[in-house]
Amino acid sequence: QVQLVESGGGLVQPGGSLRLSCAVSGSIFSIYDMGWYRQAPGKQRDLVASITSGGSTWLADSVKGRFTISRDNAKNTAYLQMSSLKPEDTAVYYCNAHRAEFGREYNYWGQGTQVTVSS
Repeated sequence: QVQLVESGGGLVQPGGSLRLSCAVSGSIFSIYDMGWYRQAPGKQRDLVASITSGGSTWLADSVKGRFTISRDNAKNTAYLQMSSLKPEDTAVYYCNAHRAEFGREYNYWGQGTQVTVSS
């Protein structure tokens, strides 16, 4: 059973920084593409950043220049470094692990961690 556990959320003032972590267990972490999604109240869940098993990264336009995604395969952990945070970054952030194999898609989600940006 693949499990994802997020941590690092909290309350931060505008302009501040947070680093989210996503620890993966129960499978071989390095074969998964990892993604960070966020969902604000009343809105859909949107992809914010992703990193492939090979290390290629993608960032949503709204976070480019402020967020960085990375992974440490030795620690089975993905990270989202968030800087210059804005109130509109307030949301529950979810970690996703994805892989495709023999025509099947595998998706696993963490429980989410709340990020609140407010003065």
